[in-house]
Amino acid sequence: MQVNQHARLSCAPMMDWTDRHCRYFHRQISRHALLYTEMVTAPALVRGGAVHLLDFSPEEHPVALQLGGSDPHELAQAARLGAEAGYDEINLNVGCPSDRVQSGTFGAVLMRSPALVAECVSAMKAVVDVPVTVKCRIGVDDQEPEDVLPDFIAQVRDAGCDYLIVHARKAWLQGLSPKENRDIPPLDYDLVLRMADRFSDLPMSINGGLDTLGAAEALIARGMTGAMIGRAAYHRPWDILSEVDARIFGAKPAVRSREEVIDRMRPYIAAHLERGGKLHQITRHMLGLYAGQPGARTWRRVLSEKANRPDADATLLDEALDRMQQPDTLAG
Repeated sequence: MQVNQHARLSCAPMMDWTDRHCRYFHRQISRHALLYTEMVTAPALVRGGAVHLLDFSPEEHPVALQLGGSDPHELAQAARLGAEAGYDEINLNVGCPSDRVQSGTFGAVLMRSPALVAECVSAMKAVVDVPVTVKCRIGVDDQEPEDVLPDFIAQVRDAGCDYLIVHARKAWLQGLSPKENRDIPPLDYDLVLRMADRFSDLPMSINGGLDTLGAAEALIARGMTGAMIGRAAYHRPWDILSEVDARIFGAKPAVRSREEVIDRMRPYIAAHLERGGKLHQITRHMLGLYAGQPGARTWRRVLSEKANRPDADATLLDEALDRMQQPDTLAG
């Protein structure tokens, strides 16, 4: 099985959040964490020809493409497009609980169809040379995870899945919103740890509720191959990602300060604006850079209120920094 060494610590795929601008920003803070795209549906790529959804900057590597779908032939075509575009990994979404995803017969609802998921994995494996991975839940609705998860894992492993990421919560497809599905179903880390031990031939990451780097390290120390962090890495990117390279990968930190990150973003912002892009498309992902620091609220407010203006450019970052230094600035 192929294993992406960077999967030891990864940032979760999150719809409307982990777009190419978010990933470029995160990459300035950590050189080694594996970054994931938002979910891209196979039908959009294959039937809709929306290959622009695969655009990314070379600086984002290592980066994985997450696909949504349930048709093996279509997923194979989409996986091939992703590999040709240069992605380091192709991941199949078997965890998203949204109504829109269910109506397309993919996402978490596929936990009920392990044989189909296995067929999809096999089809994708047959056409790409990069790792093919699966991100799943421990079960859905009234399924008993202790019973269904081992069978699911065995089938995707036997189909050639290179790496499994398990969100340690059930998904309730009826009665809970996607947002509620991130918090209400209880976490079961112990079950996932038992699965990692039972299926020791399949590398496995754990996801769900991890809000510190220490929490991720603790689960890796207990037997997981890796850990995936979602919202905490987005809302507090410096807290999570600035220490990843040293603590998880034994490498030199990518940057020494938040201000260095901002300076690294300036050329990228300038190029984006020159192509007709808008400042807020990038800075919306940078709002949490100073989370927990004096002036954090001011940083967020300046960027939130002014980045949408037609003439907004990178000088707004300087204004936000200057405003944070004013004596009356309060901690955010």
